[in-house]
Amino acid sequence: MCGRFSLTEAVFELQKVFDFYFAEEEAPRYNIAPGQQILTIIEEEGARIGTKMKWGLVPYWSKEAKISYKMINARAEGIETKPSYKVPFKKRRCIILTDGFYEWKKTEEGKQPYRFTMNNGKPFAFAGLWDVWDKGEEPLKSCTIITTGPNEVTETIHDRMPVILKEKDYDFWLNSSEQDLEQLKSLMKPYDGGEMKRYPVSTLVNSSKFDTPDMIQKLNSL
Repeated sequence: MCGRFSLTEAVFELQKVFDFYFAEEEAPRYNIAPGQQILTIIEEEGARIGTKMKWGLVPYWSKEAKISYKMINARAEGIETKPSYKVPFKKRRCIILTDGFYEWKKTEEGKQPYRFTMNNGKPFAFAGLWDVWDKGEEPLKSCTIITTGPNEVTETIHDRMPVILKEKDYDFWLNSSEQDLEQLKSLMKPYDGGEMKRYPVSTLVNSSKFDTPDMIQKLNSL
């Protein structure tokens, strides 16, 4: 699964990498947690548009918004047939910007968090789905991160990892008119482990109350 991630890059730097329109400011975030608003990119009339969404999908047909806390991740396997995901998978795909994510390894002393990044330290994109729920006081945009099996970097820490898209696949994934489900499913695979690294970080990341640069610093004691 993916239960925490970071996005510390300035918006104007992200726009250079991902080529999207976004008029707001975004502070560096070191410990993004479920239920919070996160920066995503969707496609509108052929352009990439940045938008904030709640992390935790609320399907358009849901009776209650609180279902979102159970929907922070969507398993890639069979995603095109599951009631909560089949419509967004066909029509509402997004990418979720990040520069690292966290997973926890069970040890005798407790769970030790690790941070996973690209070797080059650059930001990258999770494959996501989004939806709009309009049964509240105002429409709610929400999203989920798709997960798949592990690669060689993540497998000793956790048996799932987020789907990470390659830059060349962004437009295809975001194209809401694209209906080649088999090709879309082919993108939801473990990312090349040779391009990634991991390192242990402070257990402060365990609490969403903390969101400081300390979260992403390597623990030299391990």
